[in-house]
Amino acid sequence: MLELLARDIAWLDGRLAEVEADGGAVDGLAELRSIVGDMLASGRPDPALADLPPETVRRLLKHLAIRFHLRNKAEQVHIARVNRHREAAATDEAPRAESIAEAIRDLKARGVGLGDLLAALERLDIEPTLTAHPTESRRRSVVAKQHRIGACLDAYDAGDLGPTATRELESGVRRTLALLLATDEIRASRLAVEDEIDRGIDHLAGVIWDTLPELSRDLADAIEVHYGVRPALPVPIRYRSWIGGDRDGNPRVTAEATRLALERMRSAAIARHRGTLALLHRDLSVSDRRVTVSETFRRRLASVGPAAPGFEHEPFRTWIRHLEADLERPDADGAALVEGLEALQAAVAESGLGEVASRGMLADALVQARAFGLHLAALDIRQHSRVHEQAVAELLAAGGACAEYGSLDEASRQRVLAEELSTSRPLLGRTAAASAETTELLATLEVVREAVRRDPRSIGSCIVSMAHDASDLLEVLLLLREVGLWTNTDGTVRSPIDVVPLFETVEDLERAERVMSGLFEHPIYAAHLAARGRFQEIMLGYSDSNKDGGYWASTWRLQQAQDRLATACRDAGVSLRFFHGRGGTVARGGGRANRAILSSPPSSWNGRIRFTEQGEVIGFRYAMPALARRHLEQISSAMITTTTSRGDAPDDSAVAVGAESSGVPMDRLAEVSRATYRSLVDDPRFWPAFADASPVGHIGALPIASRPVSRAGGGLDLDSIRAIPWVFSWTQMRANVPGWYGIGTAFAEVVLDDPDALAACREAYADTGGCFRTFIDNAAQEMARGRLEVARWYLADGDEAATWLMDRISSEFVRTERAVLAVTGRETLLGHNPVIERSIRERNPDTDLINALQVELLRRWRATDENDAASRDELQSLILLSMNAIAAAMQSTG
Repeated sequence: MLELLARDIAWLDGRLAEVEADGGAVDGLAELRSIVGDMLASGRPDPALADLPPETVRRLLKHLAIRFHLRNKAEQVHIARVNRHREAAATDEAPRAESIAEAIRDLKARGVGLGDLLAALERLDIEPTLTAHPTESRRRSVVAKQHRIGACLDAYDAGDLGPTATRELESGVRRTLALLLATDEIRASRLAVEDEIDRGIDHLAGVIWDTLPELSRDLADAIEVHYGVRPALPVPIRYRSWIGGDRDGNPRVTAEATRLALERMRSAAIARHRGTLALLHRDLSVSDRRVTVSETFRRRLASVGPAAPGFEHEPFRTWIRHLEADLERPDADGAALVEGLEALQAAVAESGLGEVASRGMLADALVQARAFGLHLAALDIRQHSRVHEQAVAELLAAGGACAEYGSLDEASRQRVLAEELSTSRPLLGRTAAASAETTELLATLEVVREAVRRDPRSIGSCIVSMAHDASDLLEVLLLLREVGLWTNTDGTVRSPIDVVPLFETVEDLERAERVMSGLFEHPIYAAHLAARGRFQEIMLGYSDSNKDGGYWASTWRLQQAQDRLATACRDAGVSLRFFHGRGGTVARGGGRANRAILSSPPSSWNGRIRFTEQGEVIGFRYAMPALARRHLEQISSAMITTTTSRGDAPDDSAVAVGAESSGVPMDRLAEVSRATYRSLVDDPRFWPAFADASPVGHIGALPIASRPVSRAGGGLDLDSIRAIPWVFSWTQMRANVPGWYGIGTAFAEVVLDDPDALAACREAYADTGGCFRTFIDNAAQEMARGRLEVARWYLADGDEAATWLMDRISSEFVRTERAVLAVTGRETLLGHNPVIERSIRERNPDTDLINALQVELLRRWRATDENDAASRDELQSLILLSMNAIAAAMQSTG
C-alpha cells in the first residue's frame, strides 16, 4: 500500500507548488541541493552558504518545514488507512495483529476460562499520563491547519469524487497552505501554563474522550465472539495529567495554576457530559405506553420530582433531565452521575431494549462517566526532593523540633521525621511566617486538600523527583500533615494521597529496592501504606538515567529495577503499580509501548501500569481518532496478555529478567557501555565542543513550553541541562548519541570475540518478546535515523576538541553498527523494517538541506558581535525556525 502513501505525498506537494507559484515560489532550492551534494562529498560546510541572504534562508526553511508537515500528515492518514484495511480483512479466527480481539482469541485458545479472564480484567489499571514537557514545537494554530489538510486528504483518499468535489478539496488544501505560509512557525512568546492546560484538555476532552468507549466495545465484542457472553466490564483505562501540577524546576506552576487546571478540567468534563445527556435525551424517546417500565425505576423517578409538561409518559427523558440538573449544582458529583446512568441503563434493559442499553450511546456515556468522572483526569503534584527537604528543614526549625535538619545524615533524618510524624500537630503556627518557596509549596497543598474534599478522584499522587532515600518520602508526609492531608491519631493514619518516589539516576535505580524495602519496614510508612490499602506506586525515570549512564546501562538497570522492586513489593505484601517516565525518543524510553510492556520482567505483570505521554508523542498518537484507538488497543492487548500470563511467569528474579540468565553477560555489557559513555561526557573537552557546535544554547529560546531547559534555571552544563534539550540537540545534529553510544565498545570487549557469548546474544535476540531484542532494535533504529556525514558538518570547523569529539562518535558508531549486525544477522540496521528504512531514506535529502542551513546559521551566530542585538535577533529567529524544521523532519524534539 506504499504506493498510496506516495500518491498522497505527491498530491499534497502538488498543491504546495501551486500555492508557491502564485507568489510564494522558493528560489534557490536547486542551488542549495547542489551545495549540499558537495558538502556530503567533502564532509565540510560549503562557503557558498554564506552568500544566501537571510530572507532566502527563511523562505527555504519555511518551504522545507511545510513539506515535512505535509509528509507527516500523509503518513498519519496512511497508518489509519493500513489499519482500516487490516481490520476489514480480519476475521474472528484471524483478527488484526496486536488487537484486543487477538488477545482474547489467544487466551481462549490457551484455555483461559471466562472467570479467570474477567478476574484479570478487573485487575487492569492502565493510566496514561499527559505531561507538559516541552517537546511539541508546533503552534496550536499550525496544528489546527495541519488537521484541516488531513481531513481533506481523508476525503481525497475515500475516492469516488467527481471533478467538482475534487476541485473543492484541492482548493481547501491550497487555502490552508496559503495560510500556513503566511503564519509564523515560532510563537511570539513562550507558552504560559494556562496554554498548556488548555492544550491538554483539547486532547482529553476531544479524541481521548471519544476513543475510550470504542475500546470498551472492542473488548466486549471480542469476549462475546470467543466466550459467547457479553458481560458487564470495568473501565481499564483512566487518564492522569501533570499539566498544572508539575512544578519540578518550573516556577511558573504555582498554586493558582494548579487551581486553574483543576477548575478547567472539571468544566470541560461537565460540558462533555452535558452534550452527551442532550443527545441521550433526544435518542431515548421511549414511551411507557409502548414498553413496560419497572416499578423500581418508577419509584426512583417519583423521588426526583414530577416530569416536565409534555414528558409525562417519557420516563427516561425525565430521568435524563434530572441528571442534567444535577450537573448544574456546584457540588455535582461524578459518582452520582455514574450511579444515575447505571440506573438508566438497567431500566432501559428491563424495558426490553437490551441492545440499546448494552451497545449504543448509553453504554458509551457510562464508560465516559466512569473513566473521566467530573474531573477529566487526576492531577499529579510533582516537586523536586530538594525543595521538599528545604521546606521541611524550615518547618522543623520554626516548630522547635530540629534546628539543623539539613546537616543530618539519613538515619538521623529518619529519626527526627518519625518522631514528628507520630503526632498530628502542625509545626507552623497560624501567624508564623515562612519563606516564599515554602509558602508557595504549602499553598499548593492547600489547593490539593480543597480538591480532595470536593472530588477525591481529581487528585492523583504526590511525586518526588530525584528521590534518593527513605527520608525523601517521609518529608512529603510531614508536608501533607502540615495542611491536614495526613493525620496520625493513636497510630492510625489517614491519607487520601499516594506518595510516589521517582528514581532517576543509575545509582538511584540500583538502590531503589533497598530504599523501598526499608520504607516498608518503617513503622510510620507502614501505617501510611495501611491507610492506602497496602498500595505503592513507584516511578522510574528513563530520561535522566540515560543522560547519567548512557543507553545500554540505563535500559538494563531499569529492567533490573523493575524486577527487584516487584519482588520486594510481593515479599512485603504491597500492591505495586509501576509508573514509567518515558519520553518520545529511544534515549528517553520511547518506542512501541506495547512491546515495552511485553518485554518487561514477568514479575511486574500485575495488570497495573502508568506511563507518561508528552509533546510530539501526544500530538501524533492523538492526532486522529483512528491513531488514538490503535495506540490504546495495542497497549490494552499487551496488558491483557501479560496480566493473564502472570501465573505462568517464573518467580525466580534472575530468570524473570531473562537475558542475563540465558548466557548474555548483561551486567558486564552495562558496566563497559556506561564507562565508555562516561569517558566521553566526562572528558573536559566534551562540553565546550558540544556546546559550541550544537544548537543546545538556543533551545532555551524556543518558546515551546513554560518550563526552563535547566533545572537550576541558570547556565547550561551537562549536570544542569534537562534530558529533553540534551536529546533534542543530538537529534538536531543527526547523531542521536544518547540512543546508542557505548554499545559498540561494550560488545567488542565482552561479546564479539567470545563465540559462546555471541551465540547467547543471537539466541536472546531470536526471542521476539524478550527485552534483549527490544534493546537492540531500539538502538538500531536510533542509529539508522542518525546521519554522521551530516553531524560532521557541525564539528568540521571547530578546534582540536571538536575533531576529538567527532572522531569518538564516528569510531563508536562503526563499532556499534558492527555489533548490531553481528547479533541480528542482518545486512542493514533496519533490514527487518523496510517501511521505516524507506521513510528515512526518502526524508534524508530534504533534511540534509535544513541541517546545512542550520550549520551556516550557527556559524553566523558565532561570528556576530555579541553587542549587535539586531543581527543576533534576526539570526536567532532563523536558528529557531531551522530547529522547528528539523523537528518536523525527524518527527522528534527529544
